[in-house]
Amino acid sequence: MEFAVIQTGGKQYKVKVGDSLTIEKLPGEFAEGDKVVFDKVLLVDNGSDTTIGMPYIDGAKVEAAFEKNGRAKTLLVMKYKAKSRYLKKNGHRQPFTKVKITAIK
Repeated sequence: MEFAVIQTGGKQYKVKVGDSLTIEKLPGEFAEGDKVVFDKVLLVDNGSDTTIGMPYIDGAKVEAAFEKNGRAKTLLVMKYKAKSRYLKKNGHRQPFTKVKITAIK
């Protein structure tokens, strides 16, 4: 089974064709089904041989179809100091982009 390791949003993901992936929000406007290309490919394995980049593989790319943008569930961010009546609560919802991997080239 062919797979690749890509870098996007400061993180690395192991992907194969057909995977649905939630990544950090991509800049720009996309419509459902638009093509997204990841060119920061760190590793490609096609089952028989493995190619490793230094740091990226020249000419390699992973294509994906845009599915949706969204926001994750609310995380509670809290600051508290004992015995001083100090308490701050804040919520955070991280934006994300969901993509489906269509091809590894």
